[in-house]
Amino acid sequence: MRTKELVYAALFAALIAVLALIPPISLGFIPVPITAQTLGVMLAGCFLGRRMGALSLVIFLILVAVGLPVLPGGRGGLAVLAGPTAGYLFSWPLAAGLIGWCAEAVWPKVQAWKLLAANIIFGVVLVNLIGASSMAWITNTPLWTGLAGSLAFLPGDLIKALLAALITMQLRTLSPIEDKRRA
Repeated sequence: MRTKELVYAALFAALIAVLALIPPISLGFIPVPITAQTLGVMLAGCFLGRRMGALSLVIFLILVAVGLPVLPGGRGGLAVLAGPTAGYLFSWPLAAGLIGWCAEAVWPKVQAWKLLAANIIFGVVLVNLIGASSMAWITNTPLWTGLAGSLAFLPGDLIKALLAALITMQLRTLSPIEDKRRA
């Protein structure tokens, strides 16, 4: 892996940490808040591709594990990785990798709707399925209750999926995926 790729991965891990500064929205009926950080997950996959996108989220999870306050409310540490939000957090590298895989596959003829579809499938549906399932298991609530509660995330997640696709389209000439294609 080149230095430039590591810098990109680290920058996106930092971007996701910065997105935690946007105040989360607590729902009350589900122990997981609405945050802006999933926008960063989708951007990492769309912009960086499968390998660097996933790596940026692994770096981010390492920052969480060592206790840095990179989650909303200044949270971090191993306890967070065992709490109700754990499934959501652990799904992020997988989601970014799969979004990146799709982005790389369509890159020569990339269009916003293709990136939007990848973001919805992997950044919205997959993240919520894994996150809600593990939240239900950790909080000892029925699976259907967890999945029903995660429906509250859909409107915001769909907006974030669209934003990630549009931002990537505007910055596509700067993407490392474009660099690989030219090489």
